[in-house]
Amino acid sequence: MARISSGVTIKKLAASGMLVALTVTLSGFSIPIGASKCFPIQHLVNVLAGVFLGPTYGVAMAFTSSLIRNLSGTGTLLAFPGSMVGAIFSALLFQKTGKLLWAYVGEITGTGLIGAILCYPVATLILGKDVAVYFFVIPFLMSTVCGTVFAAFLLETFRRLGLLSYLRQLIS
Repeated sequence: MARISSGVTIKKLAASGMLVALTVTLSGFSIPIGASKCFPIQHLVNVLAGVFLGPTYGVAMAFTSSLIRNLSGTGTLLAFPGSMVGAIFSALLFQKTGKLLWAYVGEITGTGLIGAILCYPVATLILGKDVAVYFFVIPFLMSTVCGTVFAAFLLETFRRLGLLSYLRQLIS
């Protein structure tokens, strides 16, 4: 396997770059749910990164996507804690169990609960917003559940076609 330096593989770096490009390109896609808009692509990509790339590349991909979205005006500072926590939880739980269900649970728990709560200090201290600690939980949960359902559908399709293990082996 081609390596750039110790631990960095060209295949994983290329796959990370493609997932970042997908996230940034589709960051304008939203689904209206009640009074909220859900942006599910980051969550879909977090689960894919958790399954195919692991925690290090997943967090790096989430950080890079959030940074580019913020620089281009399609994201907010709240994207950092939400996406990065979801990515690492999804990857760690999948890595530990090898079960797709736990990758989904990791994304929903990481982004929808923990990442949402971690947005409180960002919103109050950096953005100067007066919000409650749990203010972001419901919107983050709605968004991450939508994206995780998309990821589950895609990964189940890959599994049924025999592509899931093939793609994991190809990237690793």
